[in-house]
Amino acid sequence: MSDGVIWHCIRHNHCSFMAKITTGIFCRNPYNATGICNRSSCPLANSRYATIRDHDGVFYLYMKTAERAHLPNKLWERVKLPRNYEKAMDVINKHLEFWPKLLVHKIKQRLTKMTQYRIRMRKLQLKVREKVMTMPRKQTQRDLRRLEKAEKAAQLEKNIESELKERLKKGVYGDIYNVPFKEFDEVLDMERDEVVLEEEDEKEGAVEYVEGDDMEEMDHMDDMEDFEGLRGTDEDDHLDSQVPKKPKGLGSYFKQNAGKRSRKVMTEVEQDEETNTRQRTRM
Repeated sequence: MSDGVIWHCIRHNHCSFMAKITTGIFCRNPYNATGICNRSSCPLANSRYATIRDHDGVFYLYMKTAERAHLPNKLWERVKLPRNYEKAMDVINKHLEFWPKLLVHKIKQRLTKMTQYRIRMRKLQLKVREKVMTMPRKQTQRDLRRLEKAEKAAQLEKNIESELKERLKKGVYGDIYNVPFKEFDEVLDMERDEVVLEEEDEKEGAVEYVEGDDMEEMDHMDDMEDFEGLRGTDEDDHLDSQVPKKPKGLGSYFKQNAGKRSRKVMTEVEQDEETNTRQRTRM
C-alpha cells in the first residue's frame, strides 16, 4: 500500500494516535519526530522515516526503509549515538547522507532539544529540592483518633510515673545508683563463688552425731537394771539416811561408760527361816 493511500485513510479521524485539542492536532506515536500530526511527520504514512528515541538516558537513531516493510520485527534499524553532541551530529550526517534535507533537519532539531532536556535534568538532580508529600485525609483522621485512644489508655501510666517522681524527690527510696548490668552481674557471680567455698569448708570440718544401734541400747539398759538391783539391798537404809543427791542423766552415764566392756553382776538373796536373816551372794 502506498503512503498516499495510508495517509488518506488515517487523516480523517481514523488514527488511534491522533489527539485533537484547542491549540491544534498532535500525534501520540513514540516514533513521531515532531509530535505534530501532518503528512511529513507521520511515521505510519512514510515508508522512509527516521527519528531519535531515549532509553534510560541513552539516545538511539531509528531508521525505517521501504525494503524492510515486509518484515515487521526488523522494520526499524537502531544506531546508538555517543553522549557528545558534536559526535552525535557526525553520526547522523553519516547515516542520513542521502535522505531528504527536511527530515534530517527535523532529526537534528530533536537531538538538540533532547540534549538540552538531559542537561536540565542533571542540574535538577544535583539541586536539593523539597519533596511535597500528600497525606490522605482519612488516614490523618484515623491516626488522630488512635492517638486520642492511646492517650486515654496511658493516663494511668502517667499518674504512676508522676507519683514515683514525687516519692523520689521526697527521698523515700534513698540513694539510687545506676550500676552497669555487666559489672553488677560480675559482682553477683563473685559473691556466689565465695558462698559456695564457705559451704564446702564447713562441710569438711563439721562434726556429725549418728544414732546408735538398737543392740547397744539394750546392753546399756541391762546394765542400768543391774545397777538398780545392787542399790536395792541392805545398803538402801544406809543410803536413805544420807542426803539425796541429784541423779545423773542417762546421757552422762552412757558417755562415761562409752567404750568400756560391760560387766553384769548377778546377786541372789537367801532368807533363813530360823534366824530370819538374809544372806547375799554374788555370782
